[in-house]
Amino acid sequence: MAQQALTQIQPVQKPSGPVAVPRPRPPGAITLTRRQKAAIIVRLMLAEGSPLPLSSLPDAMQAELAQQIGEMRLVDRGTVEGVVTEFLSELEQVGLSFPGGLEGALALMDGHISNGTASRLRRLVGIRPDRDPWDRITAQPAEALAPLLEEESTEVAAILLSKLPVSKAAALLGGLPGEKARRVAFAMSRTAQVAPDTVRRIGVSLLTQFDSQPARAFDTGPVERVGAILNVSPELTREDVLRGLDETDAGFAEQVRKAIFTFVHLPARLSPRDVPKLTRAVDQPTLVTALAGTGGVAEREAAAEFILANLSQRMAQALRDEIAERGTVREREAEAAQSSLVLAIRAMETAGELTLIRNEEEE
Repeated sequence: MAQQALTQIQPVQKPSGPVAVPRPRPPGAITLTRRQKAAIIVRLMLAEGSPLPLSSLPDAMQAELAQQIGEMRLVDRGTVEGVVTEFLSELEQVGLSFPGGLEGALALMDGHISNGTASRLRRLVGIRPDRDPWDRITAQPAEALAPLLEEESTEVAAILLSKLPVSKAAALLGGLPGEKARRVAFAMSRTAQVAPDTVRRIGVSLLTQFDSQPARAFDTGPVERVGAILNVSPELTREDVLRGLDETDAGFAEQVRKAIFTFVHLPARLSPRDVPKLTRAVDQPTLVTALAGTGGVAEREAAAEFILANLSQRMAQALRDEIAERGTVREREAEAAQSSLVLAIRAMETAGELTLIRNEEEE
């Protein structure tokens, strides 16, 4: 509320001579200007140790306020009490407060307006003289900044890393190829003499690039989407699709193969210590059907044995007994149950409950 009231300060023409503070008057008989009243409130709150976000005010308003405080001398207690009473009365009349500024409005309306509209408005914010573009840049997640870091020159990359929090900068630097990471690190040692205006222009340019990126219709890339679908598709369908992709785009087909994670990949991708988590994430009948439905295929049998070998002896024996009682499992049922195990693993990976071992082909 205090910040809302402070934003109502209106600059006035600077008087040619010293400002005369009114003689002591009874509370309520106040003839001070709004700028003088604001100076009194700010001085009082600072004396009380109250935090004031004065830096969020426009530069001109901050300067006017500082000049007014510098011109003030002694103010009698009655005048102070009258100013405070009037200030509190104005606060009590406030029924609704707004965030102040376009950036605050966009934060308030996030998720309620289209991404295109938000991007256009943010481009306006980025070039306003009273806004620091680095405020928004440093707030972005590392994965959103990584493409900018890879595409920009060594000098710009050094400025970007220098403005970021240490942990985020370290994560981005670690993701660069070794040679570029070394060049960027060296360039950072030469940024001490870069002028503030230059840093701001770089920030505006980066922010413009960031906001100019088209909105993505999908959260993941085409390789990941196709791979996720084929993960839970019947084996015949999966192999047929991959053969078709080989004929039309062998490079894309190879990337999809690397993204595929199915039941037979469990021994290579799932950590043995995470096997008990998997058995708790699926119901017992589904687990038994998946383990029993190997169909004599060596890779499936190896995956089933991997699960059993990493359980307690008592639980593994109980499952072996149920598998024996289950008997032959139809191919469709087996694939559905095995896909359920894969989906459970992917869900736990997304939730951060486990981490899959990287595919050697991706290294």
